[in-house]
Amino acid sequence: MDAHLEKLWNTLEKVDDHAVAVRAWGGKLAGVLRAGGRLLACGNGGSAAEAQHLTAELVGRFRHDRRPYAAIPLHADGSALTAIANDFGHEEVYARQVLAHGRAGDVLICLSTSGRSPNVLAAGAAAQESGIVAWAMTGPAPNPLAGLCDEAVAVPAEETATVQEVHLALIHLLCDAVEEAL
Repeated sequence: MDAHLEKLWNTLEKVDDHAVAVRAWGGKLAGVLRAGGRLLACGNGGSAAEAQHLTAELVGRFRHDRRPYAAIPLHADGSALTAIANDFGHEEVYARQVLAHGRAGDVLICLSTSGRSPNVLAAGAAAQESGIVAWAMTGPAPNPLAGLCDEAVAVPAEETATVQEVHLALIHLLCDAVEEAL
């Protein structure tokens, strides 16, 4: 087996126990969305792309045609992102949007391969202050983000690419669980 694929395979085996937690997240998220709540998602770089992938699956569809659900990738509004970064600093770009768009009972998913990104940590803290449920998908634990959020899945891989690939598999698992629960 190719070395890259072997790392991925070995890491997927290590996170298999987290499938139960991610499926439980899906059930909870389905209840939030069904009741008119929303999902907010944030991350940087590849994690931002995965946040947007997740929200697209919920607004569009994953496997089944169904009504669209409210899901917002916080990096995708370029005007808000640059205005907030300019006026308040890069560390506030997600936190201010969590405070603006989130309501008590909504869900925030924070994606970070390091678990140390200041703007993602600030978003998690803003969620906690606002009664928004915060979940994290991170790289190896312990890390500040996993400790800050209500629940976390930490991927035990040192390479960013492997962490991101496993995050994407977990995102698809989450989407599958949401659609099953709906």
